Amino acid sequence: MIWARERDAVKTAPLQLNMWGARMSHTEFPVPGNEDQRMKVLADYHILDSLPEQAYDDFAKLASAICGTPIALVTLVDDDRQWFKANVGLDVSETPRSQAFCTHAIMDPGSVMTVEDATTDQRFAANPLVTGDPGIRFYAGAPLVAPTGEALGTICVIDREPRSLSETQREALEILSREIIVQLELRRSIATLEQAVLDQEKYVELLQEYQRDIEKVRVHLESQSVTDVLTGVKNRRSFDLTIEEDFTRARARRTTLSLLMIDVDHFKSFNDDFGHPAGDEVLRSVAQLLQSEMRESDSLFRYGGEEFAVVLPETTCKGAFVLAERFRRTVQRAPWPKRAITISIGVAAIDADTGSPRDLLQSADQALYSAKQIGRNRVTMAPSGT
Repeated sequence: MIWARERDAVKTAPLQLNMWGARMSHTEFPVPGNEDQRMKVLADYHILDSLPEQAYDDFAKLASAICGTPIALVTLVDDDRQWFKANVGLDVSETPRSQAFCTHAIMDPGSVMTVEDATTDQRFAANPLVTGDPGIRFYAGAPLVAPTGEALGTICVIDREPRSLSETQREALEILSREIIVQLELRRSIATLEQAVLDQEKYVELLQEYQRDIEKVRVHLESQSVTDVLTGVKNRRSFDLTIEEDFTRARARRTTLSLLMIDVDHFKSFNDDFGHPAGDEVLRSVAQLLQSEMRESDSLFRYGGEEFAVVLPETTCKGAFVLAERFRRTVQRAPWPKRAITISIGVAAIDADTGSPRDLLQSADQALYSAKQIGRNRVTMAPSGT
């Protein structure tokens, strides 16, 4: 590891303040062995001091939501500062590199750096960002690693209380860090291409080729936005889009449409007894078991928490009931390692009184509630189902 000191010229300058009014320290900070190359790669992206962009803001908001922290940042580590490309929960745009947790995070590009309590970590206990505003206690940062291997910054989450990350949250940060690099590469390539098109007409063909690449990236990012990170099945956003489309199609074609609402029984007590990582594994396994019994035309979604939904086009309520029973038996008979897991299912189908997707969802929800009220581990069909 190489150690760097802030320039002598800075030492002789008047005393400066950091973004929260604390005195800037002129202490040493760790610098990667490939620092010169790292700075060159960072400069090539032309990202420093750029205007806010929705894509990066969304990455920070998603990190904050997944990890449950009040602060999330997309940071880039410059020569003597860390600069925030995206910022949730803070009202500043940069901090001195000597005080940045991310300065340490980029020293190991291959892993997420986690500091569960900064006040007990000798690297950070006296840091002005810990002892003063914003009062950092917890930090986790996934390095943003360029395709050539240089760590440029991080996507990080921060809390003012000590805490830890679940394995799922850690994996989500790593996924987001890779997607940010995809976005940086796309941003740089678009800028390069736009300049080339302005310079020479011959690059029109290259533009067309790159537009196809952009579409591939768009499709990839769109698939990420409709996929549940934990289970790998479609998420609530995808459910809302699908149920609307399938309901409209069924009404137009005068065909049937059924909906299953599924709840993992006693999931909260399982989490309390065995911990959230074990609960996460149960949700993944239930999703896999349901998928193994589905037909090609069916769609499975994680609706929220321990709830799943299955949309069944051109399926009557009785047909949906048969499939739901198969789901229930498959989960019940699975060799669960800690204790038996069962599911309750509500079944509903559109009829003459179903005026909207919301009506269908309410019917399935009411049927699920009935299944849980009368003992769980059972399938209940909404009234008037045919």
